[in-house]
Amino acid sequence: MRYNKNAFFGGLLALSFAAAPVHAAVSAAEASRLGQDLTPFGSIKAGNEAGTIPAWTGGLTEPPAGYEGSGQHHINPFPDDEVLFTITASNMEQYDEYLTDGVRAMLRTYPTTFRIPVYQSRRTHAVPDWVAENTRKNAVNAEIVGQAEGLSGAFGGYPFPILHGTDEEKAWQVVWNHLTRWRGVSVTRRSSEVAVQTNGDYGLVTSQQEAFFNFYNPEGSEADLDNVIFYYLSFTQSPPRLAGGAILIHETLNQIINPRNGWGYNAGQRRVRRAPNLGYDSPIAAADNLRTADDTDIFNGAMDRYNWNYEGIREIYIPYNNYRIGERGTPYSEVLGISHLNPDLTRWELHRVHVVEATLKQGERHIYGKRRFYVDADSWNTVLLDQYDGRGELWRVTMGIPKNYYELPGVWTVLDVYHDLQARRYHVLGLDTEESGTRVFTDDVPNKRYFSPASLRRRSVR
Repeated sequence: MRYNKNAFFGGLLALSFAAAPVHAAVSAAEASRLGQDLTPFGSIKAGNEAGTIPAWTGGLTEPPAGYEGSGQHHINPFPDDEVLFTITASNMEQYDEYLTDGVRAMLRTYPTTFRIPVYQSRRTHAVPDWVAENTRKNAVNAEIVGQAEGLSGAFGGYPFPILHGTDEEKAWQVVWNHLTRWRGVSVTRRSSEVAVQTNGDYGLVTSQQEAFFNFYNPEGSEADLDNVIFYYLSFTQSPPRLAGGAILIHETLNQIINPRNGWGYNAGQRRVRRAPNLGYDSPIAAADNLRTADDTDIFNGAMDRYNWNYEGIREIYIPYNNYRIGERGTPYSEVLGISHLNPDLTRWELHRVHVVEATLKQGERHIYGKRRFYVDADSWNTVLLDQYDGRGELWRVTMGIPKNYYELPGVWTVLDVYHDLQARRYHVLGLDTEESGTRVFTDDVPNKRYFSPASLRRRSVR
């Protein structure tokens, strides 16, 4: 893989930055810890003193027997693991130091139905060797541009495996690691999203999705990014009133100088139009307004409307290694409870997380006045997110439900779940257990014209 540490987005983009990189990277001596006392992606390799979090010993890199390849629903590699104990509203005080405010609120809001089945902790995250090598290079080269609006010196790996600088800078680095985390090169899937009402009713919105993670282009380099982290296409297939519509996203690396580019195709009008409202707190209609634009992927987009603070590392119970909830043939009606996912299909484990708090800047507008992120220290996935309204009241609790995709390898979410505690409704992204297959990962590098507005129209009208 080519890597050019001095390339700076290339051409015109380099001239567009108002500020040069000002947040220095770590030293080569510090970076040498990667693969030694730190994992290749920057987490503490050793287990905790209590022995309740194990040491990382390489992660899960081989599929279990019977797995036939990418696209097949995953076989649970830990079928004999049993629940160690269950946290409920009645015993939650016993585990208080290991719970987030959002999880406590879920237990109190749904005391008879929501519970946390805790299993032994398994540190399954892993990355290919070339991603680990690029992460080592990024550790000494990657820099924040300006006030977190961009990166330089990073490509093909986590930008900041070793956090450094002020608490504000560390917070930015954690979020950038989430935004650019390893999820393969190209992925395709058909899945559904639902908004579950207070009585348990829901309607499926099913779509075919395709993504090319340009930041991990094995044939590219930082100079070739053209300010795009990834390309995303989604074609709605049902219900009939929405079928035929499509959306195209170019997710930009620096959203201040060049905001996210989006286009929508309207099947009735047979026209492609720019979609200007795809950022910040713009509501998502398919989610019945339970998800904002920057809620997608747990969090995405520009960070400029918030003040950011790094609060350190905690050991908490988080969803992890969730294979049962993604097993082929499990009816959606079994996955979806009235107020939350069926807890009997979930798996929680004790893991280390980075904690980051974002508070809305004075004079800025967003429906969330405060957000607290809990980011898995191994995979850099945000797995829990507490979101507060303008009065400071906890409003929405977001959960990323992850597992290891051993064909990559790497940990990514199976489902993304958004709970509105005030409305007592919730929204789920990524349902595919009733589909014949699941995500298909490839290392294919598409022609970028495939993700152009002109291509969107041609493909939509077929």
